Amino acid sequence: MGAYIARRLALIIPTLLGVMVINFFLVQFVPGGPIEQVIAQMEGQGNVFGAFDGGAADVNVGAVENERYQGARGLPPEFIAQLEREFGFDKPPLERFLHMMWNYMRFDFGESYFRSISVVDLVIEKLPVSITLGLWSTLIAYAVSIPLGIRKAVRDGSRFDTFTSGIIIVAYAIPGFLFAILLLVLFAGGSYWQIFPARGLTSPQEVWDQLSPIGKVLDYLWHITLPVIASTISAFATLTLLTKNSFLDEIRKQYVMTARAKGLAEKKVLYGHVFRNAMLIVIAGFPAVFVGVFFGGSLIIETIFSLDGLGRLAFEATVARDYPVMFGTLFVFGLIGLVVGLISDLMYVWIDPRIDFESRET
Repeated sequence: MGAYIARRLALIIPTLLGVMVINFFLVQFVPGGPIEQVIAQMEGQGNVFGAFDGGAADVNVGAVENERYQGARGLPPEFIAQLEREFGFDKPPLERFLHMMWNYMRFDFGESYFRSISVVDLVIEKLPVSITLGLWSTLIAYAVSIPLGIRKAVRDGSRFDTFTSGIIIVAYAIPGFLFAILLLVLFAGGSYWQIFPARGLTSPQEVWDQLSPIGKVLDYLWHITLPVIASTISAFATLTLLTKNSFLDEIRKQYVMTARAKGLAEKKVLYGHVFRNAMLIVIAGFPAVFVGVFFGGSLIIETIFSLDGLGRLAFEATVARDYPVMFGTLFVFGLIGLVVGLISDLMYVWIDPRIDFESRET
């Protein structure tokens, strides 16, 4: 097993390097950049995209002193050169990339261009929100999907199975952001009931400080109910069908027929023999499901419910062309995703020691 782990760890480096290379050089061809953002803010445009979407119709391109920066009219070339030095754009792209990767390999992600805070501190600040969504969504998805999937497998082909399958298919087909908007309209004062808050992870600070410990827990649960439901819907559907199919495959095997022939009770057969083998693929996939919910649905859900998490941070950094935050979070997320893939494989071995990855041909 040690050789397999070593090979997987060795593959992380070229894979992560490939991801960073592609994204870094793609960004070089995207309109706008940190310097354009600074210029746009100085001219009161808010951000550089006003010059591309019609919001800056008064820009006189012919009066531009520095042709590379569309909004730089009236600004001295010395100021533009100083900005380039501060952001590191006075160096060739390849040199900047190599310098960035050398820092990242030492986990030095630099400082945000526009927030005067290190990328690490910024990620730590936003992390609780994304962990809340990812962890609660994954736990609820498993808590609902496993019993429901077992029930569907036992009653395969029944009306219950058909009815719940229809609900699951509909749930899987509904985009998470659309379901989130529906929850807001129905239960957050959109057009019907004002049951849950529409934004934030907790109540405002002045209200939060006056709550008792139990009141703070209840307030926290009250705020996360709708975001967690919205981010759980797709994972719930996938896991339920996966659990059902895993149980059906095991129920039809010879050892189950033998156990029934010996007179064992159905529950003893189901939970004493079938459960461990059927749950292998479901339980071993927990890290991957968590990371999928953690990264996949966080952006839209956090934006809709005004939650200040990592998804929203990455989006705002992309819009603002805050390169240290963009590439720093990309590096960390990519590294986490690759490590979690290895952990998922190791969990298969931990749950079922019969699995041996080293015996596979490579």
